[in-house]
Amino acid sequence: MNYENLILTIEGSVARVTISRPAALNALNPQTLMELDQAFNALAEDNQVRAVVLTGAGEKAFVAGGDISVMQPLGPLEAAKVARQAQQLFARIESFPKTVIAAINGYALGGGCELAIACDIRIAAESARIGQPEINLGIIPGWGGTQRLPRLVGRGKAKQMMLTGDMLSAAEALQIGLVEQVVAADMLLETATRMAEKIAAKPQVAVQFIRKAVNNGLDMPLDKAIDYEADIFGLCFATEDQKEGMAAFLEKRPAQWTHR
Repeated sequence: MNYENLILTIEGSVARVTISRPAALNALNPQTLMELDQAFNALAEDNQVRAVVLTGAGEKAFVAGGDISVMQPLGPLEAAKVARQAQQLFARIESFPKTVIAAINGYALGGGCELAIACDIRIAAESARIGQPEINLGIIPGWGGTQRLPRLVGRGKAKQMMLTGDMLSAAEALQIGLVEQVVAADMLLETATRMAEKIAAKPQVAVQFIRKAVNNGLDMPLDKAIDYEADIFGLCFATEDQKEGMAAFLEKRPAQWTHR
């Protein structure tokens, strides 16, 4: 498939999706959101791919936000519709059947931050800047930020970020748990790809069970979440990989995963 604003490459079991609107600092316009939806739909059906690295083109921006030139003239109903479309896409990425790692190579602001926090893991370049500055436009984060950000960094820190509109450095983002790792800019894609390859080599049924248990369980009361975890733990014992993994451990040999 040909994309106007994305670059999609696949090497081995890892796909790389690069948002490519460098002149607009990779801002998300309707065309780019549509292409992201198409790309992730295609990757979901590709049995070769087991992990995805999501990044931005150039050195300045991961995604600088939603495209303000598109949003500025919207009325209330149109704006709410755009928000729901983006929310649906980001929810699809969050529940994607394969691990998604955000490689944050520069500004991740507004919709860019919201896109990053919909991913499983975030790795940032030392030069990255991350924030929810919508308050400075007279609006609120509308693509999932008011809900996912507090779940990730806590209510108070999320409110501070959204109410001040301040950008965080990569080091500050690491300190509050907004990103999982910070590396030199020239090592970002290599680091993200290595991590993606490592996860892609793990038994994929268990990988997806872990992601499902975490993502769904966090929205449940603890007693319900623990019970949910036990159910999924039990399901692991219906898989070929559980049989192989435990046999390999007892036989002191490397496991040969079938991802079934």
